Amino acid sequence: MKEGIPMLQPGLKGTASGTVERRDTAKEMGSGSLLVLATPAMAALMEQAACNAVAAELEEGVTSVGTRLDLRHDAATPVGMEVTAEATLTAVDGRRLTFTIEAADEKGPIGSCAHERVLVTAERFLEKAYQKI
Repeated sequence: MKEGIPMLQPGLKGTASGTVERRDTAKEMGSGSLLVLATPAMAALMEQAACNAVAAELEEGVTSVGTRLDLRHDAATPVGMEVTAEATLTAVDGRRLTFTIEAADEKGPIGSCAHERVLVTAERFLEKAYQKI
């Protein structure tokens, strides 16, 4: 481990799920005009699944931040339906983590993505971010 950053191995998996509520819709989020799961809401669920895949392996004070999301949203999901995302860690390059993520509702697949995250020390990351103000 270097600077509190763990040595992670590909194959770790994580999931995230929830029921689509009105606040999760394209109409409410401003990403469209319909009351169906918004792409930004699906993206957030996918990122949560990726975070969950590595969370148990991280030391206190270490977290990951999203840096890239190459996403496909292939099917609409109405309010009231359950949505689940499953992330698999596919590659580790130092602090850079690469995931594949699949999302589905109760009727089948709704989207997929390639996602990158970078491991950071939370305190140092926030200090740098807040130097901007």
